[in-house]
Amino acid sequence: MIIKLSQSSTEATLNTLTQWFAQQGVEVRKVVLENQVLLVTSSKWRGDTSYLNSVEGVESVVDTGTEYQLCTRKFQNQDTVIDLGGGVVFGRGCTILMAGPCAVESEEQVMRTAEFLRSKFDIKVFRAGAFKPRTSPYSFQGLADEGLRLLEKVRENFGMKIITEVKDTTHLDAVADVADIIQIGTKAMYNFSLLAFCGQLEKPIVLKRGFMTTIKEFLQAADFIMSNGNSKVILCERGIRSFEPQTRFCLDVCAAALVKELSHLPIVLDPSHAMGIAAQVPLVAQSAAALGIDGLLIETHPDPANAKSDKEQALSFEQFSQMVPVLDRICTAVGRTLVA
Repeated sequence: MIIKLSQSSTEATLNTLTQWFAQQGVEVRKVVLENQVLLVTSSKWRGDTSYLNSVEGVESVVDTGTEYQLCTRKFQNQDTVIDLGGGVVFGRGCTILMAGPCAVESEEQVMRTAEFLRSKFDIKVFRAGAFKPRTSPYSFQGLADEGLRLLEKVRENFGMKIITEVKDTTHLDAVADVADIIQIGTKAMYNFSLLAFCGQLEKPIVLKRGFMTTIKEFLQAADFIMSNGNSKVILCERGIRSFEPQTRFCLDVCAAALVKELSHLPIVLDPSHAMGIAAQVPLVAQSAAALGIDGLLIETHPDPANAKSDKEQALSFEQFSQMVPVLDRICTAVGRTLVA
């Protein structure tokens, strides 16, 4: 349950409500989102709301009926809009194409990729990981701080926004200093300390669904960030693990469609990680675009065969070039604008 306090509410109102909940034996959490003060209880609490509505300074009481609350349309019906400037707007009729290699490998690699994306398609958001949470300890783990320096150089030279991944809290500050959008990957979705710290930032957070995660758990993770004060959360469906071994994962378009109805947060899809096979990534991207989603994450590399991370799913520049016009037409057909 969410109690919204009006702008005219006072500290006395807050104390009155906090004490009342304590007398009921109910835990309540104060949350400040977009300068609005909220009190949030467990959704399982079913107390007398008539008293709450009678307290001066209470704007409304929202019974969400779910264990994820702040991200729901019952709390906020209108779509959340996240505007990064320069034409990059999530949640307002656009599908933002975010592209780049899986990992930062070298200056030559990222600069070649950024030049291709910017000069040919005017791609505005460059994706690449400096810190790579690989399952195998013997795989390429990223260039870390050197990778962040190269991403800064991409922004300086090409004017692109940067989305890059954070693995844990040890390097969050370093990533936050560079990234325009911070990505929490599938392996880190259950790192609740990381979610809480990201909730204290003012930058947009792309939260990737864990590959063994239910929709409920996914949205609860979004609430974990929001309950710490950051409303700029972008959900990302990137495929879940199934019984089928021939694709890397299974892109859960059913979940994406449902999440669009359940949540006011923007949602983007990652066809590259879901498919895991470069030749089919454009086809999966087409189906994702047809959902009318807010963005796509696509991997491309100047030399996919020699990529140090996820080479099987990286599109060549030629494959990427063939894909974009088709995505543009699909977005137009479903009433969206592809922002490349």
